[in-house]
Amino acid sequence: MSLPSDPKPPLPALLKRHALPLAGIGAIVAAAAAAFVWSAGHPAGGRLTAQRMIDAIEGNGPSHPGFRRAHSKGMCVEGVFRGNGAGTALSSARVFVQPEVPVLGRLSIAGGDPHAADAQARVRSMALLLRSDDGQQWRTAMNSFPFFAVSTPAGFQAQTLASRPDPATGKPDPAKMAAFLKQYPQVRKFTQWARSAPWSNSWANTRYNSVNAFRFIAADGRVRHVRWSMRPQAAFEPLDAHQRAQADADFLAEDLQARLAQGPLRWDLVLTVAAPGDPVDDPAQAWPEQQREQVLAGTLELTGAEPQADGACRDVNYDPLILPAGIAASDDPILAARSAVYSQSFNRREREIARGQAPEATGRGGAR
Repeated sequence: MSLPSDPKPPLPALLKRHALPLAGIGAIVAAAAAAFVWSAGHPAGGRLTAQRMIDAIEGNGPSHPGFRRAHSKGMCVEGVFRGNGAGTALSSARVFVQPEVPVLGRLSIAGGDPHAADAQARVRSMALLLRSDDGQQWRTAMNSFPFFAVSTPAGFQAQTLASRPDPATGKPDPAKMAAFLKQYPQVRKFTQWARSAPWSNSWANTRYNSVNAFRFIAADGRVRHVRWSMRPQAAFEPLDAHQRAQADADFLAEDLQARLAQGPLRWDLVLTVAAPGDPVDDPAQAWPEQQREQVLAGTLELTGAEPQADGACRDVNYDPLILPAGIAASDDPILAARSAVYSQSFNRREREIARGQAPEATGRGGAR
């Protein structure tokens, strides 16, 4: 990966201590992982578990031991979040009142190939770990798409299996994909978004969405369902098909470092509050933002980045159910599934590293 010759200083030791000990992460998510079992809906029969979902993801491409199973390619980033106090109307979480909260994050692209070409990735992602001065953590994993393709873990599993490349053609089996679309017609809405929405030409000018809803609990006990987004202060610039064909394989990382050399990058945290009747437990259905209460709660400022191979974000599981007091999970089944699958992925890559099965995960542009 070609980077500018004047990189930012290394991430501070304080941020490197933000990740919980490896055993501690497993303990935190154990309850979620144990609960991630469905008795019906699995295309092949039997229970649908986090293990089965990771097996399906792994079966859709070459193995890359030691790397994340999804969003394998990315960069570690550091910075701070500055709340403006407005978020306290919705949540008692300390991050909304502390003047400056240190942030350890990761910017990535979708897909399971840690060496994929950036220009071929439709989806961009931002994961953050915010740790307030009372020791509580808020971890969030956001994506550039505004809604999920399916509403349930069973639907996601069906999509993964239908997308599996046929060894003879290298492409999904048309008959299996047609059967999937017949069973889950809601996917066509996501497909339309993917075809029509412009691609961004930088991580820095991309909007990232929580997609799932969460319960925000105010100091007086009032509960509201909220989705949020990180909205870039950098002007959006599209990446057209010609540019995608000409772009360097690591152009997003190169662009990120070049922009940071000029100064911090900023996003506004906007909280969107559900109205009565909104589908708070279905991440495949968007809310009409223009007609919903929105709260600008503060600003994320990123000041540094480094390759993830030995970066501070490498060993962080960005489990979206690690939440501070004042924020709680909704009943969205996809949210519980994400937590359990992240845990399963984390445990597998840690075992691979411990067994020496992942030589490519050391000293390369990828990470665990």
